[in-house]
Amino acid sequence: MEKQKSNQISRRRFTQAAAASALAAPIVIPSSALGKDGAEAPSNRIVLGSIGVGGMGRGNTGAFLGMKEVQVVAVCDVDANNRKRGADQVNKRYKNKDCKQYNDFRELTARKDIDAVLVATPDHWHALNTIYALKNGKDVYCQKPITHTFAEGQAVYKTAAKYKRVFQVGSQQRSSFNFRHGVELVINGHIGKLKHVEVGLPRGNKNPPAGKVENPPAHLDYNFWCGPSKKLPYMSQRLHFHWRWNLNYGGGQLMDWIGHHNDIAHWGMGMDDSGPVEVEAKEFNYPKVTSCHDAPYDYMIHCKYANGVTSTISNRNRMGTKWIGEDGWVFVDRGKFHASEKEWTKSKFNRGPKKAYYSREHHRNFIDSIKSRKPCICTAEIGHRSITPGHLGYVSSALGRKIKWDPKNEKIIGDHEAYKHLMSQPARKPWSLSSVA
Repeated sequence: MEKQKSNQISRRRFTQAAAASALAAPIVIPSSALGKDGAEAPSNRIVLGSIGVGGMGRGNTGAFLGMKEVQVVAVCDVDANNRKRGADQVNKRYKNKDCKQYNDFRELTARKDIDAVLVATPDHWHALNTIYALKNGKDVYCQKPITHTFAEGQAVYKTAAKYKRVFQVGSQQRSSFNFRHGVELVINGHIGKLKHVEVGLPRGNKNPPAGKVENPPAHLDYNFWCGPSKKLPYMSQRLHFHWRWNLNYGGGQLMDWIGHHNDIAHWGMGMDDSGPVEVEAKEFNYPKVTSCHDAPYDYMIHCKYANGVTSTISNRNRMGTKWIGEDGWVFVDRGKFHASEKEWTKSKFNRGPKKAYYSREHHRNFIDSIKSRKPCICTAEIGHRSITPGHLGYVSSALGRKIKWDPKNEKIIGDHEAYKHLMSQPARKPWSLSSVA
């Protein structure tokens, strides 16, 4: 009964727009927005705002614009050029000029008429963007990795649970057939007892540019862009997309991709709510010139799980996920599927009675979950757990020793220095986690 009531309230938000706070702009839905094939009644429509509308953000926004029961009403970006492109994308779809533009995400998340928020900012902004949205009663679709730091990840998934919000991490491979096919082969025992998993991620740039210090362009609110992280001298080479390779803002190729292939590895291993008990980083190699980009270009993380299964996460492994058992193996990547038995690779092969969560499309799964109030295929905690080995790997690399981990309580065992290192987080005023705790 409570879930049904929550769903009805969510749908009624549109009709309550007129009574919303001053921050909430009036919503006008023209007939042109409804599409030729009819549309949901306004009271049933999910109203959405997009935070971060660079390349990935506009791609995600486009997916939601294609759904007749979703109405995108606002975009937010600290780059005025991106902001305009995002608004133009929305207005073109609805053939009007009604999309509201924001520089400050807090204004968007405070709107009473908005049901859901897309977060596709750089990693260092994910936590604060999502927590503000969750506390304002919004459901959230957040790009992977779910957060920049481990402490932020804990805060996000606990906040989502506390406020009972629907949360989808953009680890979209879970919504693809071949990855689900591979997982079902593993969980149904076709490869026998699982022994080892190889997770292959991309190699970083061994020779990144030195970077040139410049004045930020007039269209960019650079101080706001830096947010909770250090305000480094502005370099265009580490702005859009390339912020990933500076550890103040991203986590290099390791953290950019671990939320994809290690997420699939955990899915097949049955570790969505758990993790390894030992983590050791080896062969982390960093560029000689780190004035612009300082993420490792080579990396290897060895993990051991309580059930005896081991894994390696590395750019030295073949890109994708490979589960190795006593009786065979299964390998999966985007557009690729191989196994020790060719019969297993056939789409109609009977994989067994155990079924993995089925999602026909990742953005669609988010919208369907908003309606049903059932968990998404990649919840906040799943997204956090799948990247935790990466966080631990960075700690192990920095301290030069193996980390013993308690996955149930999410604690490093017997190493206070390592745990302190893990829980550290950017806190440039006024953007600390404690400011929204």
